[in-house]
Amino acid sequence: MQHAVGGPLPPHRPGHGPAGWTHSAQHPGPPPGPVPGHPSAPPQGPPAGPPPAGHAPRPQQPAHPGPPPPHTGQQPPQGWTGPGPQHPSAAPPSRDTTGHVPLPPGGPVPIPAPPQNEGGTGTATLAVLLIGPAGAGKTTVARHWATSRRVPTAHISLDDVREWVCTGFADPQSGWNDSSEAQYRLARRTCGFAARNFLANGISCILDDAVFPDRPVVGLGGWKRHVGPGLLPVVLLPGLEVVLERNAERSGNRRLSDEEVASIHGRMAGWYGSGLPIIDNSKYDVETTARVLDEVLARSIASPPAW
Repeated sequence: MQHAVGGPLPPHRPGHGPAGWTHSAQHPGPPPGPVPGHPSAPPQGPPAGPPPAGHAPRPQQPAHPGPPPPHTGQQPPQGWTGPGPQHPSAAPPSRDTTGHVPLPPGGPVPIPAPPQNEGGTGTATLAVLLIGPAGAGKTTVARHWATSRRVPTAHISLDDVREWVCTGFADPQSGWNDSSEAQYRLARRTCGFAARNFLANGISCILDDAVFPDRPVVGLGGWKRHVGPGLLPVVLLPGLEVVLERNAERSGNRRLSDEEVASIHGRMAGWYGSGLPIIDNSKYDVETTARVLDEVLARSIASPPAW
C-alpha cells in the first residue's frame, strides 16, 4: 500500500506508531504492546487462569470511545446511554388504547320486554315510530319524550335526514315525483339503519314521519322492513283547526299550503280502525302529550298491536 504523500510506508514496529506519529493528550493512542490482528500478535482470548481470590474480573473498556454502532437488532454496548432497540415485550398499541370501541352490528329490532313494576315505559329499550300529519307536533313531541326519559334515547327525524341532500334536493312542495319518491325511500332506509344500530347498542330511539295508511308499501310496511318487528307505531292526530294553526307558524319548505294540510289530514283519518294507538293532542301541551305517549307505549309493549 502506498502512502498518501507517496513512497512506501516504513516497516511497522510493535509498540510504535508510524514514522512522525506522536502521542497527543487530546487523542490518546493505543497502549503499548502488540497490535491485535498483526501477524506477530499472540491470539486473543481470556486471561490464563482464574482471577485472584476476592477480585472480580474487570470488564475491558474500549481504547477509543466513539459514536455508538449502527442499530443491528442487537443489544447496545455496555455503558451506552443513548436510544437503544425496542424491548421485545413492548408490543404495539392495541386498538383499544386509541379510543376504539367495538360495537355490535345492528339487527332487526325485536319486540321489547314489558317494564317491570314501573310507570310508563320505564327503562325499556325500544324503537318508536310517531306518525302524524304536518303540523301535528310530532317532531316536537318526539324530541321532548326522548329528552325526558331516564335511559339513553335518540330522536331521528325523517325530514331532517331528507334535508341532508343540499344540492339536488327534491322538494315535495314542487310536486311528488320519481326523485322525491327515491329520496324519501333513501332517507327512510337511512333512518332505519340508524335505529337498528342505536337499539343494538342499548340506546332507544323515536322516529317521526307522515306515514299514510293508504300506502302501506311505501309507509308503515317499509318502516317495518328497515327497523324490525319490534317497532312500535303511534299516531298523533289532532283536529284540523289545530293542524292548520300550527302549520301557519312554520317557515321555509316545512310550511305547506292550507289545501295540502287539509288533504294530508283527511288521509291520516284512515288510521282510525287500523288497530294502531291514536292520540288526539288537540288540547294537550307538549309535556302532557309526551306523558300520554309514554303511557300508550307501555300498553303497546304489554300488548303489541297487530300491523
